[in-house]
Amino acid sequence: MTQHRNFYIGGAWVAPRDGRDCPVHDPSTEEVVTTISLGGQADTDAAVAAAQAAFLDWSQRPVADRLALFGRIAAAYEARSDDMARAISTEMGAPIDWARGPQVGAGAAHIRDAAAALEACVFEAPLGGTPGTLIRREPVGVCALITPWNWPMNQITLKVLPALAAGCTMVLKPSEVAPLSALVFAEIMDEAGTPPGVFNMLNGDGAGVGTQLSAHPGIDMVSFTGSSRAGRAISRAAAETLKRVALELGGKGANIIFDDAPDRAIQMGARRCFNNTGQSCNAPTRMLVSRARYDSAVEIAVQAAETTSVGPASEPGRHIGPLVSAAQWDKVQGLIETGIAEGARLVAGGPGRPEGLNRGWFARPTVFADVTNDMTIAREEIFGPVLSIIAYDDEDDAIRIANDTPYGLTNYVQTEDPARLRRVGRALRSGMVEMNAKGFGPGFPFGGMKQSGHGREGGAFGLEEFLEVKAISGWPAG
Repeated sequence: MTQHRNFYIGGAWVAPRDGRDCPVHDPSTEEVVTTISLGGQADTDAAVAAAQAAFLDWSQRPVADRLALFGRIAAAYEARSDDMARAISTEMGAPIDWARGPQVGAGAAHIRDAAAALEACVFEAPLGGTPGTLIRREPVGVCALITPWNWPMNQITLKVLPALAAGCTMVLKPSEVAPLSALVFAEIMDEAGTPPGVFNMLNGDGAGVGTQLSAHPGIDMVSFTGSSRAGRAISRAAAETLKRVALELGGKGANIIFDDAPDRAIQMGARRCFNNTGQSCNAPTRMLVSRARYDSAVEIAVQAAETTSVGPASEPGRHIGPLVSAAQWDKVQGLIETGIAEGARLVAGGPGRPEGLNRGWFARPTVFADVTNDMTIAREEIFGPVLSIIAYDDEDDAIRIANDTPYGLTNYVQTEDPARLRRVGRALRSGMVEMNAKGFGPGFPFGGMKQSGHGREGGAFGLEEFLEVKAISGWPAG
C-alpha cells in the first residue's frame, strides 16, 4: 500500500509538522488504498507563510510569464491524464471511462479557458473621460482554495488557474475523502515549474485545516465548493478578518418538461440525474411534468432507471459507480427511506444495494413519483442517484415550483416554443438555466443564487473573483 503523507509547501514535498493519519478508501471495494496525513495548525501556518513569501514576486510577474506557465501546466496535465483518471476512479468511484472523459476533460477545458481569460484581461487602463485617473486590476492576495470530492479536477482547476492568472498565491485544501487526484495535480504543478510558494497543497479535514485557513489572518480570500452547511461555517470563520469569500454550494435543480418536448428529454433528464452516481451539485433532481403527460413520463423515467447499469469503477463501460463513502451511502439510504415514509410513490430502485453487489457503496438508481415540493426529498440535496417527479398545472405553476427551493444553482427547461424558452429562462431564479440540453459555451459563469452560494467560476468571470480594483489619480500622461 502506497503512502501519501507529505504536503507540497514552498515548492517541495515536506513531512507533516502536526499531522495525523487518515485512511483513503476505494468506494467500489471498501478497501483502504492508501493513508494520507491531515495537517494541523503548524502545517497550515507553514503553507500560508510560503504563499505570503511568494506573493510579491508572483503578483508583479508580467502576463507573458503567467501564460508561459499555463502552457507548461497544460502540457504536464495532458501527459499525466491517465494517472489522473486512475486516481479519480480509485478515490471517488467514477467509472474509469467516465473518469478519463468528463472528469479529466473538465480540468483540461478549464486550463484552456483560464489561459484565454488571462490573455484577454485588461489589467490596467485609464478611466474613460477622466484624464489622469488609472484603473488597475490587482490580485486579491493569498487565497485558500477548498475543493470537494465529487468533481475533483473540475473544481481544482476552476480555482487554481484563475487565481494564478490574477497573480495570487494559494493554499489548496482538497477533500480528505478523495485526495489522490490533488496529489497528482500538485506533481503536475511542480513538473510545470511553478515558482516555489505560489502553489501549495495541504491535506486536512474541514474542522481542522479548513477552519484554520478560513480564519487565518494571512489569508485574503477563501474560495470554497461544497455543502451549504459547510459554506455557512466557512463564512462565519472568515467574518472575523473580513476576508473575501466565494461560495459554490448545493443545488436542487428543477427540470421542467413541457408538453411539446420529446420523450427523449425525459429519458435524458433521468440519466443526467443519475450521472456521476447523482453526486453533482447541478444535477436535475426534480423533474416537473404536466398532469396530462405525467403517467407516461413516469414510465419513461422508470425505464431509464432500470436500464442504468451499476458496477465497479475499475470496469470500462457506461455504468455508474458507487457513492463515495460509507457516510454518503448512509445519507442517501436514509433519504430514500424518508421519501417512502412521507408518502412519495417508489416506482424504481429503492433502499439497499443493486442485485449482485454486496460490497462497495453502491446505490440503486431510484425514482419517486407523486412527490410534492414540501417533501424532504424535494427540499434537501440528496447527492445520490435519486429522481423526484412532481406534477404541475401550467407554466406559471411550473415556475413557482421550480423557484420554491432554498437553492438556486441550475434549472433546466425542455420545450420547442421559443417564446416560452425566453419567458421561463428569465423567470427562473438560478445562476444557470440550461435549455433543451444545449451546453454552455467555453468560459461561461458557473455559480448560483440564494443558498447555492455567490461568486462565479470559469473564464473571465472566474478571473474577476480573484482581482481587486484600484483607482489611481494624477497618473502621468503617456
